[in-house]
Amino acid sequence: MTNLQQLADQYLALWNETDPAARRKAIEDIWAEDATYTDPLAQTVGRAEFDAVIGAVQSQFPGLVFTLGAGGVDAHHGIARFTWDLGPAGGEALVVGFDVLVATADGRIGAVHGFLDKVPGA
Repeated sequence: MTNLQQLADQYLALWNETDPAARRKAIEDIWAEDATYTDPLAQTVGRAEFDAVIGAVQSQFPGLVFTLGAGGVDAHHGIARFTWDLGPAGGEALVVGFDVLVATADGRIGAVHGFLDKVPGA
């Protein structure tokens, strides 16, 4: 497993961690202090803002889990791209997205740029 594959796996695990203290610890381990997260619905700088977005998503979609999309992780030069699914464990995805993760020189996440490909209807 490449380092970027591991980092992408750890990143998705953050979204599934429902224990706030464990999630904050995991964020501190892999998220650079000034890392950014940007998607169509949120823009954050730093660990606390990113943690708050994860908590909000978990509140909006209780019980759903993030999984790596079928294409796996494509990576080079400290950049990884991958699709992800959000849905019930073992069920059909309700939300599908595409993220680009940029690693720092020390192997943490420095930025994530997210796109939403499938979202539930209003």
